Order: sequence, then structure tokens, then C-alpha cells
Amino acid sequence: MSTPSELDPLPLTGERTVPGVARENYWFRRHEAVYQMLSPAGNELCAAKVVLEAGSGEGYGANLLAQHAETVFALDYDQQAIAHTCAKYPQVAAVRGNLAALPFQSGSIDVIVNLQVIEHLWDQIGFLRECHRVLRENGTLVVSTPNRITFSPGRRTPLNPFHTKEFAPKELWDLMVEAGFARTSMTGLYHGARLAELDSKHPGGLIGAQTELAISGQAWPEALRDAVSSVTTKDFVFETRAYETVGELDTSLDLIAFGAKA
Repeated sequence: MSTPSELDPLPLTGERTVPGVARENYWFRRHEAVYQMLSPAGNELCAAKVVLEAGSGEGYGANLLAQHAETVFALDYDQQAIAHTCAKYPQVAAVRGNLAALPFQSGSIDVIVNLQVIEHLWDQIGFLRECHRVLRENGTLVVSTPNRITFSPGRRTPLNPFHTKEFAPKELWDLMVEAGFARTSMTGLYHGARLAELDSKHPGGLIGAQTELAISGQAWPEALRDAVSSVTTKDFVFETRAYETVGELDTSLDLIAFGAKA
């Protein structure tokens, strides 16, 4: 029987990121930075709480949250992902289910974490209303998603074929309010100084260079490989805004919205 460290990695599909893949390191670290922000070192939100990660993918994020929370449920519709999570992260309670109909009782969850998932869903408002239903009074929903203004600038349709709809800051905030969440705050993720310097050394920046090579299928230059493999969570920075100034996040790469169930 395989031990967790001997498990085959969950394959990349375009819909999720996974740890341990050199060319995926930039995207993985960009995701991981947000999970770290929710840990006690950056935020007390998930400490000693019942947490649901809705759309847990490979399971690494739920595992990070489980280091501090009382109970963490990892919910995903993909059976392969759930089996992988069960085998690799036994401290997480992995559950297969549909995000359009969350398999939890009303008022049973303290915190719901939904990172880089909502842009993949067809019924986004329905999902947010389900989150509102299963949260306890004063519970919190955390939603992160690529900022459409920077991720797919000037496009009517998303660049990523797996995305159904992407959001500008105010659009995401207003949708959460429509679902019943009180206005709290929104945070933007940005490249820090070292990534900004690396951006200047590659045509189109690190993101553009990776995207171009993924489309063309050409070999990666050594300089790009080294830059991508060097990225850590410390290379990303965050800025938080209230609703009145949410437009100041228009240049952020990712949006992280915090909605309270009043």
C-alpha cells in the first residue's frame, strides 16, 4: 500500500494547480500564498473553526488549513481528486459533492473557503446562496478569483477555456451582496518587488511568457525555467480595500473577497 509521500501526483487538467510540478510552480505559489494569508500567521479567520473548502482540487490547500482549524472538509465533485485527498491528506475530511447543492446542513459551517473556483462555475449566484445557507450566523465566506481586468484584459470571453465568467472587483463584491453577504472587505494580490523585477526581464512578464509558450508548445528558455522555479509565496503582496475604494484593486492579479453572514 502506498504511503502519502509515494502517491502519484494528481494530473494537471487546466482546471486546477498541483504541487511538485516545476513548470506549474508560479501558479501553485500564487494559490498557496492566499492559503497562508488565511492561517494564524496572517489572519485568525480559520483558527479553531469548522472550515469547508468548496472546490478543494488536489487537497493541498485544505491540508494547510487543517494545520490550524478544528475540522476541515474538502469538497470536490471530481472522484479522482477526492480519492487522492483521502489518501494523501488523512487529517482532512474529504467529501464528494456538487457545489450547486452543498451536502451540509444549514448553519453548520464557520468558514467557507473557495479559492480560484467560482470562475469555473456555471451557477455562480446559486453557489454563493448555498454558501450563505450552510454558514452559521456571523460565519465568513472567502472567495478568490483572477481579476478579469488583468487576467483577460479587454476580452468579452475569458482566456482560460475552463472559465465561465471572470469578475472585476466591484462585480464580484456586488454578486456576493446579492447572495446575502454583508459588505466587509476585498483584498488584491500583486507581484512583490522581486517578481516585478523578473517581469521586466521577460517579454510580457512572467505570466505572458508562460502563456505564450503554453500556446505555442515551444521549449522554455533556461532563464524562464529558473525564474518560475524560484517563485515562493513571499514574492506576492496583498492590499485590502473597503467597498468605497474597491476600484483601487483594478490592477491586482487576483481578488480575495471576504463576505460575512450577518
